Amino acid sequence: MTGTPSLAVFKFASCDGCQLTLLDCEDELLTLAGQVRIAHFTEASSQVLPGPYDIALVEGSITTAEDAERIRRVRDQCTTLVTVGACATAGGIQALRNGADIEEFRAVVYASPGYIDTLATSTPISAHVPVDLELRGCPIDRTQLLETISALLVGRRPDLPDTSVCTECKRRGLTCVTVAEAIPCLGPVTHAGCGALCPAVNRGCYGCFGPMTGANVPAMAERLREVGMRPRTVDLVLTTFNGSAFHTAVPITRTGHR
Repeated sequence: MTGTPSLAVFKFASCDGCQLTLLDCEDELLTLAGQVRIAHFTEASSQVLPGPYDIALVEGSITTAEDAERIRRVRDQCTTLVTVGACATAGGIQALRNGADIEEFRAVVYASPGYIDTLATSTPISAHVPVDLELRGCPIDRTQLLETISALLVGRRPDLPDTSVCTECKRRGLTCVTVAEAIPCLGPVTHAGCGALCPAVNRGCYGCFGPMTGANVPAMAERLREVGMRPRTVDLVLTTFNGSAFHTAVPITRTGHR
């Protein structure tokens, strides 16, 4: 990058939680602001500078035809596009609509459904344009966010984990909640990044960071049933923030089997 790099942050269908993670960086954000030109970040400033942009952080999934067109414009304006959060990387909680009757949802939720223009599915950014990097989580981890931006500014590849939450439990010296107490936990198939937050307080992992590379979801589903979880409940556990990603990695039926 030559000159002062420009940073843009764009929002699609999401709750803004990942953008708030950036704002919550506080002191680090002040340092960052001295190294980049924040050209587009409407969550933080009404000032919007035109592209092109060196780095674009994109939060949210694509749920309307208008957004599908807008993400293509964003891609054309930026050199490096980083998707942030479960919505942008996996379709998010709104992907629960995928495979269901969107017209029924629209009629039940909205008083005047005819005014609602939406796609039948909620899809990740990568389903529409090339993505350079993905930051997982619901929301993302601030350490990973700062590592990614810092690495891009100096021209190196970010050091991001590609292992399971179980490795984070081992590093922290935590006892496995499933082995010791038969607590259902998605740690063996979930991408690392949270620091084993839930197992550290004696709760099972909920899969906030989505499936790790090579996740053996069928074996995980079988293990959950072994510790007493009903097949329907297994399916529900795998259908939350990253349900679309888990089901895309290894399709599961509504009874918890492949």
